[in-house]
Amino acid sequence: MGQPSGEFRQEAVRTRGGELVSGGLLVTVGTPDGSEVRPCPEEWRPQPRRIGRSEPARGPVGGPGRAVGPLALGAGPADLPLLDREADVAQLLGLLAEGRSIRLVGQAGSGRSALLSAVAEAAGDLAPGGVVQLCGHHRTAADLLQDLFAATHHAPGFRPDPGQLAEHLARVGAVVVIDEVEPTGAELEHLLAAAPDCAFLISAAPDSPLLPAGSRLQDHPVAGLSRAACLALTARLAGRPLDAAEKAWAVDLWFESEGLPLRFVQAAALLRQRDVAVDALVAAEEDRLDVFGAVRAPVHDPDPAVREGRLRGSVPLPSVAETASPAVRLAEGLSEPAQAVLRLAVALGGECPTAPHLPALIDVGQGESALHELADAGLAVSIGGHHRLTAGALELLAPHWPARGCTDGAAQHFAWWVGHSSVSLEQIAAEAEVVIGVLLADRAAGRHASVVRLARAAAPALALALRWGAWERALRLGLEAARKTGSRADEAWFHHELGVFAVCVQEPGRATAELEAALALRAAVGEPRGAAAARRMLDLLRAEGRQLPSGEPAAPAPPRRPVIRAIAQVPWRFKTTPGPVGRTRRTVVAASAAVLAIGVLGTAVTLTVAGPEEHRGTDPHSSSDDGTGVPAGRPSPRPSLSPAAGAASPESPGESPTADETEPEPSASTSGPSHSPSASRKPSKSPTAGETATAQPSTPGQPVQPPVVPPVQTPVQPGPQPPVTHGPAPSPSATQTTPSTSPSASNSPSGTQPPTGSASPSASPTS
Repeated sequence: MGQPSGEFRQEAVRTRGGELVSGGLLVTVGTPDGSEVRPCPEEWRPQPRRIGRSEPARGPVGGPGRAVGPLALGAGPADLPLLDREADVAQLLGLLAEGRSIRLVGQAGSGRSALLSAVAEAAGDLAPGGVVQLCGHHRTAADLLQDLFAATHHAPGFRPDPGQLAEHLARVGAVVVIDEVEPTGAELEHLLAAAPDCAFLISAAPDSPLLPAGSRLQDHPVAGLSRAACLALTARLAGRPLDAAEKAWAVDLWFESEGLPLRFVQAAALLRQRDVAVDALVAAEEDRLDVFGAVRAPVHDPDPAVREGRLRGSVPLPSVAETASPAVRLAEGLSEPAQAVLRLAVALGGECPTAPHLPALIDVGQGESALHELADAGLAVSIGGHHRLTAGALELLAPHWPARGCTDGAAQHFAWWVGHSSVSLEQIAAEAEVVIGVLLADRAAGRHASVVRLARAAAPALALALRWGAWERALRLGLEAARKTGSRADEAWFHHELGVFAVCVQEPGRATAELEAALALRAAVGEPRGAAAARRMLDLLRAEGRQLPSGEPAAPAPPRRPVIRAIAQVPWRFKTTPGPVGRTRRTVVAASAAVLAIGVLGTAVTLTVAGPEEHRGTDPHSSSDDGTGVPAGRPSPRPSLSPAAGAASPESPGESPTADETEPEPSASTSGPSHSPSASRKPSKSPTAGETATAQPSTPGQPVQPPVVPPVQTPVQPGPQPPVTHGPAPSPSATQTTPSTSPSASNSPSGTQPPTGSASPSASPTS
């Protein structure tokens, strides 16, 4: 990382300034009177461009960005051997290929980060957008959405509003891998809903709440390793095979720790420290023989390995209690530079600065080696561009490793560093958690003036680096410190900046309260320019036609089929029945015309595009009827007379139903017989489930001719159905029928409806 040259105590602290676009607003940051927001001109608005798969994405899980600089990864996720996880990797890849989202749950130190890294490396071809790897450490849901947008779009200095973000991310189909996600509940669900075509693979803290009902995520437990894998991991990291006593000790640790990989990384570090003690014994024995000699010839085994094994047996192994909480014993065996870095990390709440800061903070010149030593000991891990202490190490080390003034000049150093022109915004974003750690350490030590100075310098830099979660935390810590110091001018500045932040995140009520407080304080201390800036912001909020939206999250889009699953499966095609090509084409054209007609009629039916033999069974989507027992979209069967009822209805041909048995009359074009195809497509009132169609019998004396109709297959209806017997069909003049209410259909004691085709209430089917 490009570290500025020169002595920082001899240079004045400069405030970083610049401009960025937030939604439709142009934000000017770092001005003497405070940041300002105004509508962004149309020609200045960025045009985001999608990043292709060939272009490099953001840094890997737990790794640094491209511009962060040298970083000792140590025993990070990419360096540890992945043992006993083949089944987990295969199962996760299968779920991601179906477009599902998974949350890895497990105890601290169970190897979730290593599993995420392995799956991300193998999932490159599952989605059109590839794999996007993000870090969730101390990131809010809004920060993660911004990181996802920045990883898939090229738009520097642009932070979209929620509507623009949903529009851009809706077209992204990628596997998104996020390590250590902190948002839970509704925030996490909103994060997933913003990218509907992405499959998420995340890891959450062990104490995360259960997933809500209907969540897109499904939990995948990450258990410990098997006994053989733990022994192999310990031997590999120890650098030698284990003897019998060490194997028995490792087996006891496996039972006690349930196979957590982190415990065996630390156990291997304890064995390496024991080997150092054994080497010291061997060297002391050889020096004693060379200096003093021996009265009697010592009994030495000619094999040095045997002599070393005998001396190793004289050094006891750590007890079970020490192995269960090895942080203190491991810290005592570190070198002095590593101990100094560890003490600084404990003082900063578990956050380790990168190596270029260590000479200025604690006078450690070989910072990379010290960080590498901490990582190898299982006390630190690299994540998000810097190092942090592993789970449980901070709580164990804090009582034994006090700060001792190692953070006295940290606030002044970082206040100078964030404003230096040679420091990039990517470097500031990577050190955001370290800056917040310095603010918290100075607040705990009572150095409130240092907190105010660093917060005023770091807040504009964090805003320009688009780390808005850290920007808000720095502003709130600075406001608290300004109140304790009694500096009303600084308090007014922090109120103004918090109001600008609220405007940018579309919270007008909160923005108005903060800006009014800033205006009152600046008027009281006599800052006319600052008061004018706050007044301009209030005018922007209150101007007619420029009211900012309420910032409420938009309604979630209806669930869509993930694009990853669509790519993983074979695309659906029209199924055709055997026959000539023209017949297939006519079938597709007829289906399209029928769909158009049904859209006009406003009726919900299901069309059978292929042959009827492909839709048999009880599938509710394979056929649809209107309660008459006849599939929709097919011609209804002609009403037939039961043989037991006679040959005709008691009604005469010219007799019409009574007024209380009829529905509203159809149009004139459908009341009489018509053979025009267009007449049958005009909308008319269809009989409902409790109605049947009464047929008009043919003229007496004329022979009954069976109509020529296509064969109809009636789908099997659940429950008992009365049998239908087909008698002689009426003449073609009976094709136009008048709806009438059938008492037998509405008063059936069994609850079933007779099929369409009964000529009248008196014509009942025979048993």
